[in-house]
Amino acid sequence: MASIRANCRKVICIGRNYADHIAELNNTRPKQPFFFLKPPSSILTAGTGPVLRPKGVSLHYEVELGLVMGKRLVDFDPKDEQGALDAISGYVVAIDMTGRNVQEAAKKAGLPWTIAKGFDTFLPISSFIPKSLIPNPHDATLNLSVDNAVRQSDSTSLMLYRIPQQLAEISRVMTLEEGDLVLTGTPKGVGEVKDGQVMRAGISVGGKAINQGEIEVLVKDRTDGRFQFVE
Repeated sequence: MASIRANCRKVICIGRNYADHIAELNNTRPKQPFFFLKPPSSILTAGTGPVLRPKGVSLHYEVELGLVMGKRLVDFDPKDEQGALDAISGYVVAIDMTGRNVQEAAKKAGLPWTIAKGFDTFLPISSFIPKSLIPNPHDATLNLSVDNAVRQSDSTSLMLYRIPQQLAEISRVMTLEEGDLVLTGTPKGVGEVKDGQVMRAGISVGGKAINQGEIEVLVKDRTDGRFQFVE
């Protein structure tokens, strides 16, 4: 488990890749894939502790399918679907935690989102999922519940931009390296979590849940005063 974090040099996140999620946040649909970064230090591997909410931060969950890169890609051809799958060593389920009010304040000020996305513990991930368990990453169902109430449940077939195009767009700008993690976007249903709540996320194929993709993580408020957001 720890090797995913140890081998990851960067986490690249595709934004606004599900139409209903774009609508629920009143965002504009992108004309091409766009992406942002989370630091590897935000990765929270299974069983290593809770997600920590900084004081004053409205903390939102976003479940995503993560791609663990297995080879180096530069200027990848978006039409090469088999090549895209061959470049992936496996998958993870990830929860892209977001400080929503921090993000909105940054947007209004024309500033980057890095703080909203980059806190320690802001990327819980599952165990490594072998490719054999997800033969078609565009035909799986992501789910997330909070305190046993289902909040997100949608098919990866709803992605606006498929994985080959995502990898192409990223690799035109920066080299994708072995061990890098690519998050492919979140479906509708994102929302806030607070101290003491438990998030559970997973993925299923053909109606069958994949055990390696299960995440269960507690949310706790930070008490160390390390960061405080004041609007």
